[in-house]
Amino acid sequence: MSDSTDQPAPVDLPRIERAVREILAAVGEDPDREGLLDTPGRVARMYAELFSGLHTEPGRHLKKVFVEEYDELVLVRDITFNSMCEHHLLPFIGKAHVGYLPNGKVAGLSKLARVVEEVSKRPQVQERMTHTIADLLHKELDAKGVIVVLEAEHSCMTIRGVRKPGSITITSAVRGLLLTNPSSRAEAMSLINQR
Repeated sequence: MSDSTDQPAPVDLPRIERAVREILAAVGEDPDREGLLDTPGRVARMYAELFSGLHTEPGRHLKKVFVEEYDELVLVRDITFNSMCEHHLLPFIGKAHVGYLPNGKVAGLSKLARVVEEVSKRPQVQERMTHTIADLLHKELDAKGVIVVLEAEHSCMTIRGVRKPGSITITSAVRGLLLTNPSSRAEAMSLINQR
């Protein structure tokens, strides 16, 4: 399987289109109005793209590793992502900071970004996304330690409900030595917060 995440996952596009037509009618719109005629198809293709991570195995990106005796922190900061809050089906957009302590092998740096990208393409809560990424790295790389910090703005908080644009939610997941060794964890957090 290739590293490409450009192809939307297989979904039932006609079923989504029917549902979108029904939603438009339910809110008082005419789904047959000129401006809305192609909307159900566009929305169906959008959901296929936004939820494409449901039908992939992001851990596959971590299968090819390189033997390397490097034993210090490997950290990739500011990996941009967008995901979909499962509570309101509205996007949350942010940055992931992903680090690990190698255990005799390292992954290509782009592979960490690919894991974040694919895991983000699911309906979910940010907390689960954070844990999923950390667990994949810990398991697939047999890493001595892992740290994942996500920072995101949730449109379910900015455009509806409490309406607080600019508020950022931060979640973290820590595994192995980065969990049990306070100085290692502090170093990782210092590097993540360094601007």
